[in-house]
Amino acid sequence: MLKKLLTTAAVVAMAGTIGGSAVAQDELIVGVSWSNFQEERWLTDEAAIVAALEAAGATYISADAQSSPAKQLTDVESLIARGADALIILAQDAESIGPAVEAALDEGIPVVAYDRLISHPEAFYLTFDNVEVGRMQARAVFEAQPTGNYVFIKGSPADPNSDFLHGGQIEILGEAIEAGDITVVGEAYTDGWVPANAQRNMEQILTANDNNVDAVVASNDGTAGGVVAALTAQGMEGIPVSGQDGDRAALNRVALGTQTVSVWKDARDLGAAAGEIAVAMAAGEDPTGIPNTVSWTSPDGVTMTSIFLTPVPITRDNLNVVVDAGWISVEELCQGVPAGTVDVCD
Repeated sequence: MLKKLLTTAAVVAMAGTIGGSAVAQDELIVGVSWSNFQEERWLTDEAAIVAALEAAGATYISADAQSSPAKQLTDVESLIARGADALIILAQDAESIGPAVEAALDEGIPVVAYDRLISHPEAFYLTFDNVEVGRMQARAVFEAQPTGNYVFIKGSPADPNSDFLHGGQIEILGEAIEAGDITVVGEAYTDGWVPANAQRNMEQILTANDNNVDAVVASNDGTAGGVVAALTAQGMEGIPVSGQDGDRAALNRVALGTQTVSVWKDARDLGAAAGEIAVAMAAGEDPTGIPNTVSWTSPDGVTMTSIFLTPVPITRDNLNVVVDAGWISVEELCQGVPAGTVDVCD
């Protein structure tokens, strides 16, 4: 995790002018605009953000867009009206959120693009290395099933992460696809990352291919859950399936053998970093001076100050990593796992 960016004393010393008025440390307010809370992991992110803000003496306010790009625009307006000195935005739609970001920046309110890209030169982009996540997903599935019929269940078409992930997946699998060792028999984006949509897409692909599918590269644990449900309904559970986020249900599926890998992005680290960065920027710190930043250029040519945290692929072979980190209990991880099949569960 990022080392602590600011001590309480440092925040006081750095208090600057935000939106035309002096900001003292105990007056800092950080607003968080969430796209939704359908994914288990966002509750973990939120707890880490809140803890980081409390440690810095800052106040947390938030709004849930409930998967609506239109509501997220009004949510951001509301957070600004409620006195936010900095914003952390998990964008539902990377393009639709643009006017809200502009409105905040026009008010002198810094913006952290959280986990998902908001392509703006003045936004701070904080995420995990999503291209590497895609590579890790593909490596694990390819190791388990190096030939055969593959399906790609992508993320939301409105989220740039979906294409970052797929780009990493193709880096690993492209050569085998070109050689004919792997045949792509279906691929689909998943509107809103909703598991039910992923399940529906997978069901349609199975029907179109008479169930002749050997592996599925799913882009997160929610979509993987939908895929596994569709496979289980056809008696096909156990074929390689990827995911990401380290959702507890997904890690249990890894232990059970119905999901091959969940690329773990420790949301506690990401949330803590976001809170620290937001406080630093609200207090007037130059974002390029924040530890571990890099200058990164987005696919549409926008140069941004960014931090990319490192993910960890979790398979049956290293499930002890998430247990040892306190991410999941042995009881949660090993529910329903037959004795003698997974070391950490024995």
